[in-house]
Amino acid sequence: MNPTDQHAVILFAHGSRDPLWHKPMEAVAAQMALNSPASLVRCAYLELSQPDLPAACQELVEAGVRAITIVPMFLGVGRHAREDLPMLAAQLRAAYPQVAIAVKPAVGEDQRLIQLLAAISAE
Repeated sequence: MNPTDQHAVILFAHGSRDPLWHKPMEAVAAQMALNSPASLVRCAYLELSQPDLPAACQELVEAGVRAITIVPMFLGVGRHAREDLPMLAAQLRAAYPQVAIAVKPAVGEDQRLIQLLAAISAE
């Protein structure tokens, strides 16, 4: 498949200096890759970790991808999801006008995740 036909996903999280913190994010990316081997999935971080969101986006754009969805991997919708991410997305759209860049709601707002967390907690 031509990269320009592909839709890439960036899993976006806060970041941490602790390398173990990244394991759940990387596990989600790995599961997505298993579920859909032709998909391009990258992890990106707001701070304290690499790559940051601009670097991950640049890599995908340089590979020829023309549609990117950013998935905020936040349980709560705090300042990072409300203010920082929209600002970063606007900067990316300005830098790459040829790329369709979409931002999903934070995963913590998805009722499926809320129900799953409730079920896990009730066990």
